[in-house]
Amino acid sequence: MNSMQEFTSPQGIYYRTNAWQAGRPTLVFMHGLSGSSSAWLPHEKVFVDTHNILSFDLRGHGKSLKYKAYDAYRIANFADDLYALIEFLGIKKFILVTHSFGCLIALEFLAKHQDRVSAAVLLSPSYSVFTNPLSKIGQPLLALSRLFSLLPFRPRPGYHVDYTSLHNARDWDIKMTYGDVRCTTLRIYLYCSRQALFVDYTNLLEHITIPTLLVQGEHDSIFPLENSRVMAEKIPHAQRVVLNDADHIIVVNHTPRILKIITPFIKEHSV
Repeated sequence: MNSMQEFTSPQGIYYRTNAWQAGRPTLVFMHGLSGSSSAWLPHEKVFVDTHNILSFDLRGHGKSLKYKAYDAYRIANFADDLYALIEFLGIKKFILVTHSFGCLIALEFLAKHQDRVSAAVLLSPSYSVFTNPLSKIGQPLLALSRLFSLLPFRPRPGYHVDYTSLHNARDWDIKMTYGDVRCTTLRIYLYCSRQALFVDYTNLLEHITIPTLLVQGEHDSIFPLENSRVMAEKIPHAQRVVLNDADHIIVVNHTPRILKIITPFIKEHSV
């Protein structure tokens, strides 16, 4: 089996790859808010012998570089990081697998560089955070996050959460949230949450021409189930799967079910 190796890009982005082979399809895993690439470890093992794999930590997350400024966490900056990373590694085309907050970054990336993605798997997706009533309630509170700019910034070295011990976690699980936020820092967690409020990709959906798989838990309490329905309706080549008795954190707490769903899709579009 090809083992994964760890690196850091010139932009300060932590990433892992296996031993790449010419002619194999490339699979890119991108995690969600306050998480890290360690969430994808079980998924990597399934594809490590058949695909070139890239997993990375978003800026401010895991072992990647943390920035002090609020504006550093605009969704467009995350998408630019992905573009810089695939350029640095010479990746011309890839299949993208992402979750939650990462889906917003994916849509931003597709708006600019759809020609670089051959297919996309969007888990617990959203195209606009304002579809969640909780976002309207939380907006005034998130606005207070700008006060962090007045405080000293002493970023701790990042680490990876061991998600194998959290496979039974549910939405709003205190242990998981504490571990994630502690790694990302409360400042960055709130900055990213607030930045997500200012993007709306409704008008982009009908222009997504690549095969797209949407998977969402029926009890998702972060993004309404209606989100994936609208996306499946508007994206021309989209498939939608709703997981019974599942919530938002399906990458961690429903790994076998997710792999059973996404593996045929990935194999079908691995050219």
